[in-house]
Amino acid sequence: MIGWLTKEGEPHEIPLCDFKRLSQEIQPGDVILVEGRTRVGGIIRLITQSAWTHAALYIGRLHDIEDRTLRNLVAQHYQRDFSEQLLVEAVVGEGTRVSPLTRYANDHLRICRPHGLARGDAQRVIAYVVRRLGSDYDVRQLLDLARFLLPWGVVPRHWRSSLFQAAAGGATRTVCAGLLAESFGEVDFPILPFVDRRTDGTLRFFKRNPRLFTPRDFDYSPYFDIIKYPFLGLDDVGVYRRLPWCRTQILLSDRSRLYRAAVSAARLPDSRDRTSISDLPCGASETLAPPARLHLVPEDTPSVPTTPGSSLPAPKEAISAEGS
Repeated sequence: MIGWLTKEGEPHEIPLCDFKRLSQEIQPGDVILVEGRTRVGGIIRLITQSAWTHAALYIGRLHDIEDRTLRNLVAQHYQRDFSEQLLVEAVVGEGTRVSPLTRYANDHLRICRPHGLARGDAQRVIAYVVRRLGSDYDVRQLLDLARFLLPWGVVPRHWRSSLFQAAAGGATRTVCAGLLAESFGEVDFPILPFVDRRTDGTLRFFKRNPRLFTPRDFDYSPYFDIIKYPFLGLDDVGVYRRLPWCRTQILLSDRSRLYRAAVSAARLPDSRDRTSISDLPCGASETLAPPARLHLVPEDTPSVPTTPGSSLPAPKEAISAEGS
């Protein structure tokens, strides 16, 4: 069962992020979001309605960990190349473990950086997750979260969520997002706190139940900076105009290559407002007409005569008169 859930699908044909640059810019204490390719990732995607199905904490290389005891603990759980960049994550079937950042070199990734987190607090966050190494993955919490998000009235009472039970699952089990939420809670760093405004104008922050957190919450949080490194950078002004856009076809779906052989052609109105297929070849870098004038018509759709001075189809009587 675990093997079926954790089986990975094919990676993206063309990566969505620049892994080399991401690995150069990431810092200890950053949260890495992963668009997972496993079956359990698909379940999480369905539950949370988000592409981000997994979260891990970047702890740096072994020598980046300041506490010697923690370094030794990491070394016990990761007996490989200590110069590698490392993550701590909770994984179905394996529990909380140390993994190399390169494990996700072929996945779509995003950095969520806690804004203004002090270096000492970043080490405390890292220390919390390192001390949880070896903990089991709490599959029950994942199921409880799914039940929690279902309509309350349709779930039998004995199936209802135990997420609000203080001892549910115990302290030896966790899931990826819950582990990270607990670690940031150790240093009182907010993720999605509840803010209460009193009548005198003062504010109080309340921590949310860490068992309710999902990977998307780090992306949604206003207290984390979202850092992206796309596969094709657009740092220069206007560089997007020189991208090798295909002018004669569009992709209807990215799920299968079969769609690429049956896509639609982009037909652009000419100066006389007559619809014609653009003669720009695939890979041309010229700028398209304004979006308001762009009409997408399938290649196999016959052209419909239009009335002079109008983009609307001509009446049937006019069409039959022309044919006669």
